[in-house]
This record gives sequence, structure tokens and C-alpha cells, in this order.
Amino acid sequence: MTEQKVRWGILATGGMAATFAADLVDMPDAEVAAVASRSTESAEAFAERFGIPRAYGDWDTLAADDELDVVYVATPHSAHRAAAGLMLEAGHHVLCEKPFTLNATEAAELVALARDGGRFLMEAMWMYCHPMVRRLKALVDDGAIGEVRHVQADFGLAGPFPATHRLRDPALGGGALLDLGVYPVSFAQLLLGEPSDLTARAMLSKEGVDLQTGALLSWENGALASVHCSIVGGTATSASITGSKGRIDIPDGFFFPERFVLHREGQDAEEFTADPLHGPRASLKHEAAEVMRALRAGETESPVVPLDGTLAVMRTLDAIRDRVGVRYPGEAADGTVPDGVVPADGVVAGGAAVTPA
Repeated sequence: MTEQKVRWGILATGGMAATFAADLVDMPDAEVAAVASRSTESAEAFAERFGIPRAYGDWDTLAADDELDVVYVATPHSAHRAAAGLMLEAGHHVLCEKPFTLNATEAAELVALARDGGRFLMEAMWMYCHPMVRRLKALVDDGAIGEVRHVQADFGLAGPFPATHRLRDPALGGGALLDLGVYPVSFAQLLLGEPSDLTARAMLSKEGVDLQTGALLSWENGALASVHCSIVGGTATSASITGSKGRIDIPDGFFFPERFVLHREGQDAEEFTADPLHGPRASLKHEAAEVMRALRAGETESPVVPLDGTLAVMRTLDAIRDRVGVRYPGEAADGTVPDGVVPADGVVAGGAAVTPA
């Protein structure tokens, strides 16, 4: 796979799949060879839109396609375990959208499938692959701001989203945390690793999903992270990293920053800006390029988006949901929020500390 184009299959035809396909078809070393959906009509329309030669109206036919190098899974996240698992079991390498799965148990099952079968697997955490985020992490790792003491990050959408929207549907893994909160949690853990403890509070909907959630993560060395996500209020999507010798501020779009500012005591603020050669700030090409680099190198895991890091994030998301009382169908006997939490728009749940499992 060192010379020829990497042949991609795409599973799903929604917005993320379309965004990813649009970037892939513009990459000279990539080929979108097949697309699958549960609907033949949807798959064929998607294929026509992006010039994809093969369109399938079911997942099994894509799984059986032996002329693919890797499959991108962009189904609703409640289906990630089933979709990615099917592709791995068929012998395909997989890039799976975030959140990786509904919970850490499902995530561990996928990782075990990939490792046992010698298949490449990566979460589509494009933030980790973004050149500006990688530059920021390198600065922090090199001690530019000393020891990290606190991380702040937020991601909220104004909505309002009706009860029928996927973001409020428990059957689809709805709620702010899994859809949006995965970004600030992943950002904090990119810099500090898995927390040793956390507290969390949330406003729940009548359906039992979180409309907004705030969490305070803590580490044994005393570091803290304040993370917030919402589907009832648009936020600045800002982030700040405070260290013992300085601070880095990302004023907006922390998961795909156009610029960030380094502050160090006794020195002028230093602004870092994106290289225009890297393309649009929202490009997904960087994660696609990392997948193709790893495949050509014969790697089954990416050092940029390591599977152990993905598992650690899923454990943290589980712990936050456990604290605020969000359960999805299949996670509890009746698929409802546990006793003691009465979800209704505007009700706040949670509060005490919990240690991630």
C-alpha cells in the first residue's frame, strides 16, 4: 500500500459522511470506492453525488467487498459498535466516528476485535490530528507553560432541538455529552491523561438525556479540568491551558483552532496562526492522512489517536453519565434513568464525586 491509492469504503450517508467524502475525493492518494446505507436509494444518491463507483443498500455487502483498504463508519453513535464490529470481523481496517461507542464496554470490545485480528482501528477524533492542536500539544509537552495546572474547554449549540431530534433521542445515544462533550473531555485528556476523580452536574430532558453538562475532572498531581457542553446554549467553544509558567488561550473553535496565544510572565504574548497551506480549518483531511500514513507503515494503531486514549475518554464519559443519571436503552433493565433521578426539562442532577472505572 505504499504506492497505490488507499481505497475507502464509507458506511452511512449522513452529514459527517458527506463532509468526509468531500475531503477524501480531493486527496490525490485516496479513492472512495464504495458506500453503504440501509437504503439503496440513499446509497445510490450519495454515490452519484461524490462519483463513487459502488453503492450498497446494506452493511453486509460492504463488509464483503474485498477491494477496500479501510472503512469509515459514520452511523449514529448508537450503531458504532455493530457497524465497526461487522467491518472488523470481515477483515477491514476501520476509522470510526466519535464518540467511539456508547460506552467503554462497547469500546473495549471493538479494540479487542481489532487487536486480536491485527486490524487497524482509530477513532475519528480529528481534533487530535489538526496541525494547530498538534502544535499546541508539542509546546505544552516541551514545557512552554511549565506543569499544566488547569484546562478549561466548552462546546455548546444554541438549539433549540425538538424532542424528535437525534440529539434528544435516547435510542440514538442523544444528549450533549456524547455528541459535544467528547471534545472538551478529549482535549483535557490529550494534555493530562485520564483523570483520577471527577464531579459532574447536568440538566436533563424529559427523555432522559443531558441538555447540558458540566464536569470538574481532577488528577492526583492536583491538576484540574473544567469542561462544559450544551445543546440549549451556544458557547464560545474556547479553551485555556494554565501552567505553572504561563498560559495558552484558544479564543474560539478550540478543536480546530485558527489561532492561539501563548502568555508567559515577563514576555510579550506570542500568537500562533494556522498555516494556509494546511487548508480550511475544518478540513477532515488531516485525520484521513493519518489513517493512510499508518496503513502504509503497517501500523494497527495511530500514535496520534491511540486506542488506549480512546478507551480512557470513554471511561470518563461513562463516569460522568453515571454521576448525572443518563442511561441509554440496553444499559439499564428498562432503558430509563435510574431511580432517584426524575428527568424533566430544567431539572439538575448529580453533584457528588465519582472515580472513573
